[in-house]
Amino acid sequence: MSIRLDFASGGKVGPGKIALLEAIAETGSIAAASRKLGMSYPRAWGLVEALDAAIGAPVVTRAPGGQKGGGAALTAIGRALIARYREVEAAAQREAGPPPA
Repeated sequence: MSIRLDFASGGKVGPGKIALLEAIAETGSIAAASRKLGMSYPRAWGLVEALDAAIGAPVVTRAPGGQKGGGAALTAIGRALIARYREVEAAAQREAGPPPA
């Protein structure tokens, strides 16, 4: 089962964007998260920007790379988005019941 949430702004979030946010939280880097998920860095960056635009606030804080390293972390909004998505996903799975045999 796959869940997609549509925002009033016209943006959407589904399993791919949530997996990206979770990978960013785990790795501390958009680049590392994109590698982990087998997606290009520009694609990952674009998905983060699309979420920011859909929500109207940043879901990820970014520090430019370079000699000191840079990195990325989820904002409180990004963490709340994952939690809410997983809640909706779990509720839908409970209502749907087990997959047919």
